[in-house]
Amino acid sequence: MKDISEKFSTLRIAVAEAVVKADKKTIEAIKMGKVPKGDVLTVAKVAGVLAAKNVPQIIPYCHNIPVEFADIQFTLSRDSVKITSLIKAIYKTGVEMEALTAVSVAALTVYDMLKPIDNNISIEHIRLLEKSGGKSDTKERFKKNINAAVIVLSDSISEGKNRDESGKIIVERLKAEGIKVKYYEVISDDKERIIRKLTELSDKKRIDLIITTGGTGLSKRDNTPEATLEVIEREIPGIPEIIRAYGQERTPYSMLSRAMAGIRKNTIIINLPGSRKGVKESLNIISPVIIHSFKMLYGEGH
Repeated sequence: MKDISEKFSTLRIAVAEAVVKADKKTIEAIKMGKVPKGDVLTVAKVAGVLAAKNVPQIIPYCHNIPVEFADIQFTLSRDSVKITSLIKAIYKTGVEMEALTAVSVAALTVYDMLKPIDNNISIEHIRLLEKSGGKSDTKERFKKNINAAVIVLSDSISEGKNRDESGKIIVERLKAEGIKVKYYEVISDDKERIIRKLTELSDKKRIDLIITTGGTGLSKRDNTPEATLEVIEREIPGIPEIIRAYGQERTPYSMLSRAMAGIRKNTIIINLPGSRKGVKESLNIISPVIIHSFKMLYGEGH
Protein backbone atom coordinates (compact mmCIF):
# COMPACT_ATOMS: atom_id res chain seq x y z
CA MET A 1 0.00 0.00 0.00
CA LYS A 2 1.46 3.37 -0.98
CA ASP A 3 2.32 5.80 1.82
CA ILE A 4 0.19 8.93 1.32
CA SER A 5 0.67 10.37 4.81
CA GLU A 6 2.71 13.32 3.49
CA LYS A 7 0.15 14.27 0.85
CA PHE A 8 -2.47 16.96 1.33
CA SER A 9 -6.20 16.69 0.77
CA THR A 10 -7.80 18.30 -2.28
CA LEU A 11 -11.06 17.86 -4.14
CA ARG A 12 -10.69 14.70 -6.22
CA ILE A 13 -13.04 13.94 -9.11
CA ALA A 14 -13.13 11.00 -11.52
CA VAL A 15 -15.47 9.98 -14.32
CA ALA A 16 -15.52 6.46 -15.78
CA GLU A 17 -17.54 4.64 -18.40
CA ALA A 18 -18.62 1.10 -19.25
CA VAL A 19 -20.68 -0.15 -22.18
CA VAL A 20 -22.86 -3.26 -22.16
CA LYS A 21 -23.92 -4.56 -25.58
CA ALA A 22 -27.28 -6.39 -25.91
CA ASP A 23 -29.92 -7.31 -28.47
CA LYS A 24 -32.39 -4.66 -29.57
CA LYS A 25 -35.26 -6.58 -27.98
CA THR A 26 -33.40 -6.64 -24.68
CA ILE A 27 -32.94 -2.86 -24.71
CA GLU A 28 -36.69 -2.49 -25.39
CA ALA A 29 -37.44 -4.78 -22.45
CA ILE A 30 -35.38 -2.50 -20.20
CA LYS A 31 -37.27 0.56 -21.43
CA MET A 32 -40.66 -1.13 -20.98
CA GLY A 33 -39.79 -2.51 -17.54
CA LYS A 34 -40.34 -6.09 -18.68
CA VAL A 35 -37.09 -7.69 -17.53
CA PRO A 36 -37.98 -10.69 -15.30
CA LYS A 37 -35.43 -9.81 -12.61
CA GLY A 38 -36.85 -6.32 -12.15
CA ASP A 39 -35.84 -2.69 -12.70
CA VAL A 40 -32.37 -3.13 -14.26
CA LEU A 41 -31.16 0.45 -14.12
CA THR A 42 -32.27 1.15 -10.57
CA VAL A 43 -30.64 -2.00 -9.22
CA ALA A 44 -27.46 -1.36 -11.24
CA LYS A 45 -27.29 2.21 -9.95
CA VAL A 46 -27.51 1.08 -6.33
CA ALA A 47 -24.90 -1.62 -6.99
CA GLY A 48 -22.53 0.91 -8.57
CA VAL A 49 -22.83 3.40 -5.71
CA LEU A 50 -22.33 0.64 -3.16
CA ALA A 51 -19.24 -0.56 -5.04
CA ALA A 52 -17.71 2.92 -5.08
CA LYS A 53 -18.00 3.08 -1.30
CA ASN A 54 -16.39 -0.32 -0.74
CA VAL A 55 -13.40 -0.37 -3.08
CA PRO A 56 -10.79 -1.20 -0.37
CA GLN A 57 -12.71 -4.40 0.39
CA ILE A 58 -12.43 -5.43 -3.26
CA ILE A 59 -9.03 -4.14 -4.42
CA PRO A 60 -6.27 -4.73 -1.82
CA TYR A 61 -4.00 -1.74 -2.39
CA CYS A 62 -6.73 0.92 -2.55
CA HIS A 63 -7.00 3.37 0.34
CA ASN A 64 -10.15 3.80 2.38
CA ILE A 65 -11.36 7.01 0.75
CA PRO A 66 -14.31 8.92 2.25
CA VAL A 67 -16.49 9.11 -0.88
CA GLU A 68 -18.58 12.27 -0.63
CA PHE A 69 -20.54 11.96 -3.86
CA ALA A 70 -21.26 9.01 -6.14
CA ASP A 71 -23.60 9.02 -9.10
CA ILE A 72 -24.32 6.49 -11.84
CA GLN A 73 -26.05 7.49 -15.07
CA PHE A 74 -27.29 5.33 -17.94
CA THR A 75 -27.74 6.06 -21.63
CA LEU A 76 -29.72 3.53 -23.67
CA SER A 77 -29.00 3.29 -27.37
CA ARG A 78 -30.34 0.89 -29.98
CA ASP A 79 -28.19 -2.05 -28.87
CA SER A 80 -26.24 -0.93 -25.79
CA VAL A 81 -26.34 0.49 -22.30
CA LYS A 82 -23.69 3.13 -21.58
CA ILE A 83 -22.93 3.49 -17.88
CA THR A 84 -21.16 6.59 -16.54
CA SER A 85 -19.96 7.15 -12.98
CA LEU A 86 -19.06 10.42 -11.29
CA ILE A 87 -17.20 10.21 -7.99
CA LYS A 88 -16.04 13.04 -5.71
CA ALA A 89 -14.02 13.08 -2.49
CA ILE A 90 -11.80 15.48 -0.59
CA TYR A 91 -8.79 13.35 0.18
CA LYS A 92 -5.06 12.76 -0.30
CA THR A 93 -5.32 10.39 -3.24
CA GLY A 94 -7.47 10.09 -6.35
CA VAL A 95 -10.82 8.39 -6.88
CA GLU A 96 -10.14 6.76 -10.25
CA MET A 97 -10.51 3.25 -8.87
CA GLU A 98 -13.78 4.17 -7.19
CA ALA A 99 -15.16 5.45 -10.51
CA LEU A 100 -13.91 2.41 -12.44
CA THR A 101 -15.18 -0.05 -9.83
CA ALA A 102 -18.56 1.67 -9.80
CA VAL A 103 -19.12 1.24 -13.55
CA SER A 104 -17.65 -2.27 -13.48
CA VAL A 105 -20.08 -3.50 -10.84
CA ALA A 106 -22.98 -1.62 -12.44
CA ALA A 107 -22.13 -3.29 -15.77
CA LEU A 108 -21.93 -6.72 -14.15
CA THR A 109 -25.29 -6.10 -12.50
CA VAL A 110 -26.83 -5.20 -15.85
CA TYR A 111 -25.26 -8.36 -17.32
CA ASP A 112 -26.62 -10.52 -14.49
CA MET A 113 -30.14 -9.15 -14.78
CA LEU A 114 -30.28 -9.48 -18.57
CA LYS A 115 -28.62 -12.88 -19.06
CA PRO A 116 -31.87 -14.85 -18.57
CA ILE A 117 -33.35 -13.18 -21.66
CA ASP A 118 -30.27 -12.54 -23.80
CA ASN A 119 -27.45 -14.96 -24.66
CA ASN A 120 -25.45 -12.35 -26.58
CA ILE A 121 -24.67 -9.82 -23.85
CA SER A 122 -21.10 -8.53 -23.59
CA ILE A 123 -19.28 -5.83 -21.67
CA GLU A 124 -17.49 -3.92 -24.42
CA HIS A 125 -15.16 -1.69 -22.44
CA ILE A 126 -14.46 -0.09 -19.07
CA ARG A 127 -12.38 3.07 -19.12
CA LEU A 128 -11.51 6.22 -17.21
CA LEU A 129 -12.77 9.34 -18.96
CA GLU A 130 -11.30 12.04 -16.76
CA LYS A 131 -9.84 12.81 -13.36
CA SER A 132 -8.79 15.92 -11.45
CA GLY A 133 -7.34 16.98 -8.13
CA GLY A 134 -4.00 16.64 -6.39
CA LYS A 135 -0.54 18.03 -6.97
CA SER A 136 -0.55 17.31 -10.70
CA ASP A 137 -3.37 19.82 -11.15
CA THR A 138 -1.31 22.61 -9.56
CA LYS A 139 1.70 22.26 -11.86
CA GLU A 140 2.01 25.63 -13.57
CA ARG A 141 4.37 27.52 -15.80
CA PHE A 142 5.28 31.18 -15.41
CA LYS A 143 6.70 33.37 -18.15
CA LYS A 144 9.35 34.80 -15.79
CA ASN A 145 12.17 32.65 -14.46
CA ILE A 146 11.88 32.69 -10.67
CA ASN A 147 15.06 33.09 -8.64
CA ALA A 148 15.32 32.38 -4.94
CA ALA A 149 17.44 32.84 -1.84
CA VAL A 150 17.59 30.42 1.07
CA ILE A 151 18.62 31.92 4.40
CA VAL A 152 19.42 29.71 7.39
CA LEU A 153 18.93 31.57 10.68
CA SER A 154 20.81 29.95 13.53
CA ASP A 155 23.39 31.10 16.07
CA SER A 156 24.79 27.58 16.51
CA ILE A 157 25.14 26.87 12.78
CA SER A 158 26.64 30.30 12.02
CA GLU A 159 29.19 29.69 14.80
CA GLY A 160 30.09 26.28 13.35
CA LYS A 161 28.72 24.28 16.28
CA ASN A 162 26.08 22.52 14.14
CA ARG A 163 25.66 21.69 10.48
CA ASP A 164 22.85 22.94 8.32
CA GLU A 165 20.52 20.33 6.88
CA SER A 166 17.20 22.18 6.59
CA GLY A 167 18.52 24.90 4.29
CA LYS A 168 20.01 22.34 1.92
CA ILE A 169 16.69 20.49 1.81
CA ILE A 170 15.01 23.73 0.72
CA VAL A 171 17.66 24.36 -1.94
CA GLU A 172 17.22 20.92 -3.47
CA ARG A 173 13.43 21.11 -3.36
CA LEU A 174 13.36 24.52 -5.09
CA LYS A 175 15.71 23.26 -7.81
CA ALA A 176 13.41 20.28 -8.35
CA GLU A 177 10.53 22.74 -8.85
CA GLY A 178 12.51 24.58 -11.55
CA ILE A 179 13.38 27.56 -9.35
CA LYS A 180 16.95 28.87 -9.54
CA VAL A 181 18.59 29.32 -6.14
CA LYS A 182 20.96 32.28 -6.49
CA TYR A 183 21.84 32.75 -2.83
CA TYR A 184 22.30 30.40 0.09
CA GLU A 185 23.60 31.80 3.35
CA VAL A 186 23.77 31.03 7.07
CA ILE A 187 23.50 33.97 9.46
CA SER A 188 22.94 34.44 13.18
CA ASP A 189 19.60 35.04 14.86
CA ASP A 190 20.34 38.74 15.35
CA LYS A 191 17.19 40.65 14.46
CA GLU A 192 18.86 43.67 12.85
CA ARG A 193 21.09 41.44 10.73
CA ILE A 194 18.06 39.47 9.52
CA ILE A 195 16.30 42.71 8.59
CA ARG A 196 19.33 43.95 6.65
CA LYS A 197 19.70 40.64 4.80
CA LEU A 198 16.03 40.39 3.80
CA THR A 199 15.99 44.03 2.68
CA GLU A 200 19.20 43.63 0.66
CA LEU A 201 17.97 40.51 -1.11
CA SER A 202 14.63 42.02 -2.04
CA ASP A 203 15.64 45.63 -2.83
CA LYS A 204 19.18 45.34 -4.21
CA LYS A 205 19.46 41.76 -5.43
CA ARG A 206 15.85 41.68 -6.78
CA ILE A 207 15.29 38.15 -5.51
CA ASP A 208 11.81 36.86 -6.28
CA LEU A 209 11.48 34.35 -3.46
CA ILE A 210 13.22 34.33 -0.08
CA ILE A 211 12.73 31.31 2.15
CA THR A 212 14.13 31.38 5.65
CA THR A 213 14.53 28.42 7.98
CA GLY A 214 14.88 28.71 11.74
CA GLY A 215 14.11 31.25 14.42
CA THR A 216 10.34 30.83 14.44
CA GLY A 217 9.95 29.39 17.94
CA LEU A 218 9.50 30.88 21.40
CA SER A 219 13.04 31.44 22.65
CA LYS A 220 14.40 34.95 23.17
CA ARG A 221 16.71 34.53 20.16
CA ASP A 222 13.90 33.47 17.81
CA ASN A 223 13.65 36.79 15.98
CA THR A 224 12.68 35.70 12.48
CA PRO A 225 8.95 36.61 12.63
CA GLU A 226 9.61 40.06 14.12
CA ALA A 227 12.32 40.80 11.55
CA THR A 228 10.13 39.60 8.70
CA LEU A 229 7.21 41.73 9.90
CA GLU A 230 9.39 44.84 9.78
CA VAL A 231 10.52 44.06 6.23
CA ILE A 232 7.32 43.00 4.46
CA GLU A 233 4.76 45.48 3.17
CA ARG A 234 1.83 43.05 2.97
CA GLU A 235 1.20 39.79 4.79
CA ILE A 236 0.19 36.49 3.18
CA PRO A 237 -1.45 34.96 6.27
CA GLY A 238 -2.73 31.86 4.50
CA ILE A 239 0.76 30.42 3.97
CA PRO A 240 1.79 30.12 7.64
CA GLU A 241 -1.77 29.16 8.55
CA ILE A 242 -1.81 26.16 6.21
CA ILE A 243 1.74 25.17 7.22
CA ARG A 244 0.70 25.09 10.87
CA ALA A 245 -2.54 23.25 10.11
CA TYR A 246 -0.76 20.64 7.98
CA GLY A 247 1.95 20.23 10.59
CA GLN A 248 -0.49 20.00 13.49
CA GLU A 249 -1.93 16.81 12.01
CA ARG A 250 1.55 15.30 12.29
CA THR A 251 2.97 16.80 15.49
CA PRO A 252 1.37 18.59 18.48
CA TYR A 253 4.13 21.22 18.42
CA SER A 254 3.27 22.87 15.11
CA MET A 255 0.97 25.34 16.87
CA LEU A 256 4.00 26.88 18.58
CA SER A 257 5.49 28.13 15.31
CA ARG A 258 5.31 31.91 14.84
CA ALA A 259 6.37 31.83 11.19
CA MET A 260 5.16 34.56 8.85
CA ALA A 261 4.93 35.21 5.11
CA GLY A 262 4.53 38.35 3.11
CA ILE A 263 5.48 40.54 0.17
CA ARG A 264 8.05 43.32 -0.16
CA LYS A 265 7.73 44.99 -3.54
CA ASN A 266 7.88 41.97 -5.89
CA THR A 267 9.60 39.64 -3.45
CA ILE A 268 7.74 36.93 -1.55
CA ILE A 269 9.27 36.09 1.84
CA ILE A 270 8.31 32.86 3.64
CA ASN A 271 9.49 31.69 7.08
CA LEU A 272 9.85 27.94 7.59
CA PRO A 273 10.72 26.14 10.83
CA GLY A 274 14.27 25.05 11.56
CA SER A 275 13.84 21.29 11.81
CA ARG A 276 14.33 18.97 8.84
CA LYS A 277 10.93 17.39 9.40
CA GLY A 278 9.22 20.77 9.70
CA VAL A 279 10.87 22.00 6.50
CA LYS A 280 9.91 18.90 4.52
CA GLU A 281 6.31 19.08 5.68
CA SER A 282 6.09 22.81 4.98
CA LEU A 283 7.43 22.38 1.46
CA ASN A 284 4.97 19.54 0.82
CA ILE A 285 2.06 21.89 1.36
CA ILE A 286 3.35 25.14 -0.19
CA SER A 287 5.44 24.00 -3.16
CA PRO A 288 2.43 23.31 -5.43
CA VAL A 289 1.27 26.95 -5.19
CA ILE A 290 4.55 28.88 -5.29
CA ILE A 291 4.43 29.41 -9.07
CA HIS A 292 0.77 30.43 -8.89
CA SER A 293 1.55 33.06 -6.25
CA PHE A 294 3.91 34.82 -8.66
CA LYS A 295 1.33 34.73 -11.44
CA MET A 296 -1.00 36.58 -9.07
CA LEU A 297 1.74 38.97 -7.96
CA TYR A 298 2.47 39.94 -11.55
CA GLY A 299 -1.18 40.49 -12.44
CA GLU A 300 -1.99 37.25 -14.24
CA GLY A 301 -4.72 36.46 -11.71
CA HIS A 302 -6.16 33.00 -11.16
